[in-house]
Amino acid sequence: MESQPASVPAAVRVRRNFFAKDRPWLNALLFFLTIGAAFLVGLDWGAGYLAAGRPGTALIDGGLKSALRDPQAVGLGLLYAAVLMLILTAHEMGHYLACRRYGISATLPFFIPAPTLIGTMGAFIRIRDPITRKRQLFDIGAAGPLAGFIPALPALAVGLALSKIVPALPRSEAIIFGEPLIVKLISAAALRGAGPGYDVILHPVAFAGWVGMLVTALNLFPMGQLDGGHVAYAVFGPKSRRLAQVFLVFFLVMGALFWLGWWVWGLLILVLGIKHPSVWDEPSPLGRGRTITAVVLVVIFVLCFIPAPVKGLNLMDLLRQLGLK
Repeated sequence: MESQPASVPAAVRVRRNFFAKDRPWLNALLFFLTIGAAFLVGLDWGAGYLAAGRPGTALIDGGLKSALRDPQAVGLGLLYAAVLMLILTAHEMGHYLACRRYGISATLPFFIPAPTLIGTMGAFIRIRDPITRKRQLFDIGAAGPLAGFIPALPALAVGLALSKIVPALPRSEAIIFGEPLIVKLISAAALRGAGPGYDVILHPVAFAGWVGMLVTALNLFPMGQLDGGHVAYAVFGPKSRRLAQVFLVFFLVMGALFWLGWWVWGLLILVLGIKHPSVWDEPSPLGRGRTITAVVLVVIFVLCFIPAPVKGLNLMDLLRQLGLK
């Protein structure tokens, strides 16, 4: 979700205003392009899932052309795309409907297709009216992560129950994804056969749930125009900027020790700005219900946060590969 900062440079404002206007054709085009990108990822993932555990079969058997001739792989690709789009749409519609509730003008979601490991870079809505009330700011910021988490949780649970446990793969042939706490908790019940010497090949539905958890955690960082930034400002007021600065240092450390992507994420947030626009009623209390919701969001963040979404891509590993450490 993106709302209007207090002031932005003219060039940036022009680009943002492009997304501020109603362009249903663009929303629809990006939606279907993202479905297509997610389908290709799901197709590749589904082919690997089907191949896993078959004697004499590689993890990815024959590439996308071969997968397209396999009805099961095509079905799993479509399933991944459908579940992922459900999670992303629920997240953004949470924001959109909260805006509608308060009569605040907002666009429909813009999805971002991308040739990444997950097929997308997420989605956003453009909020055209300033949010001037603390409780409105809190509700709009909180609605997205809560709405997205609701379908992501059962997707993860069902997908993990369908996932395969196979003898450990050579690390040179596999991409190792990090596990959020929620995956560890569900896996303890759903994947009791996994242990040392074995790997888990996620079912595409579980992978879509994993992506949903990652998106939820990324948006809940208490910084700038992120969902967590809106919530943090509603709770702490201008003091939330100190919290954002602490997390920028956190990104530096996490990038060095766990995943270089944290540096990219921190740079993006710096470009967008960590200062949050003020509201008119800062001294007014949030109320008990919203305070409890804020605690729930912290718990969701802890459950969803992944220190290294892709393992082996941190500064220390890179230096070792270059022979500098």
